[in-house]
Amino acid sequence: MAKTYYVYILSNAARMLYIGVTNNLVRRMSEHRQRYVPGFASRYNLTRLVYYENTTDIRSAIVREKQIKGWLRSRKTALIRSVNPRWKDLAADWFRDKKTLPAVILSGAAPRRTRSA
Repeated sequence: MAKTYYVYILSNAARMLYIGVTNNLVRRMSEHRQRYVPGFASRYNLTRLVYYENTTDIRSAIVREKQIKGWLRSRKTALIRSVNPRWKDLAADWFRDKKTLPAVILSGAAPRRTRSA
């Protein structure tokens, strides 16, 4: 079974941006929300998942993360708006239902959004 890697963008109420890569988006979102790792995201309360895409190749994920980080802010916000025009927290429901969360975390699954060329 192929692993899945995610490139994701977090935001906050002021719409600051954080771009990261992970192999388990649900776990990583939980870490961001709990401010588990000190740094930029925790310092600025970047806990709202506004964009993500996935791939089965870690190298592609890292290249894509660096690519997006190198873009102007206007291009990053256009990417977010293309799939999430209201900047809604895409992970808001992942942590509400405590009965289903363990199965999601154990499987490493998250709703899939594949990268379109």
